[in-house]
Amino acid sequence: MAKHSHCFVETFNGLVGYGLDRQTDEDTVQIYLQKFSDDHLMKTILKRMSDDDLTEIFEVTSKMLKKYLTEPEYHQLFLKEKE
Repeated sequence: MAKHSHCFVETFNGLVGYGLDRQTDEDTVQIYLQKFSDDHLMKTILKRMSDDDLTEIFEVTSKMLKKYLTEPEYHQLFLKEKE
């Protein structure tokens, strides 16, 4: 069984757009992130990104993980470690 899932992008049929309201913003960010992390897209885009682009994505992602997850949540939800 796969450890990672991207079910939301596969089943969501609401509005995708940013700036209307908080729920639509959250849904849109989730859609964008799940679509962005698609293996085929990543294979294409990563080779084209500059070192600065890679650093920026890594730093923003790391910042969000540190800011919004506790240490146990980081291990459980991001690293997918078993308790």
